[in-house]
Amino acid sequence: MYKIYIVEDDKGIADGITSCLGNWGMEGRVVSDFRKVLEEAEEYEPHLIIMDITLPFMGGYHWCQEIRKTSSVPIIFISSATDNMNLVMAINMGADDFIAKPFDQSVLIAKITALLRRAYDFARNDSTIEFAGAVLNTNNDKLSYNGTEIDLARNEYKILLTLAQNKNKVVSREKLMEALWETDCYVDENTLTVNVGRLRKTLEAIGLKDLIKTKFGVGYILEDEC
Repeated sequence: MYKIYIVEDDKGIADGITSCLGNWGMEGRVVSDFRKVLEEAEEYEPHLIIMDITLPFMGGYHWCQEIRKTSSVPIIFISSATDNMNLVMAINMGADDFIAKPFDQSVLIAKITALLRRAYDFARNDSTIEFAGAVLNTNNDKLSYNGTEIDLARNEYKILLTLAQNKNKVVSREKLMEALWETDCYVDENTLTVNVGRLRKTLEAIGLKDLIKTKFGVGYILEDEC
């Protein structure tokens, strides 16, 4: 049974989500102490987290950043704040999806099941992708190179996976943005540029310099010369 951790301070919404999850054969647990969101998440070990942006004490962005330091568990933000800045912030904080309040429960369930399927059902088929002497593990978001294994941030992993799956081919900025944010929501192109820059620094730190090249006006390419 999939376990869903619900970080929402509106009791009516939280209880409604919990009840809906139960109808779909999933277990929902609502946060009990908004000062211990990270501690509760680590203890519960959920398969997915639903996180409101505006919370008592510390906001959802803060807790998402803290969770991302140790976990790649899928996170869906829910919020009544639907401006573009919040969408961009959600991506940069490491969220996987965003849904605006008020929302239809069937839409929320569709997003939850889609993320669970991508994160767990597909991951059960052990696989790795090799390029330039490196190995990307698609089960745990880890990258190995020259005896060093590192954890990739969620967005770094999504970009690198997309490029690795299309190695030696130019991948458009549009396709990479779709990989980062798998909805129809607007995403500022600058967000992609920032995340590619972070990925490059991560790769350079383990010796993979100039692995990702920019094709100006088009996109990016991962050149595998091995």
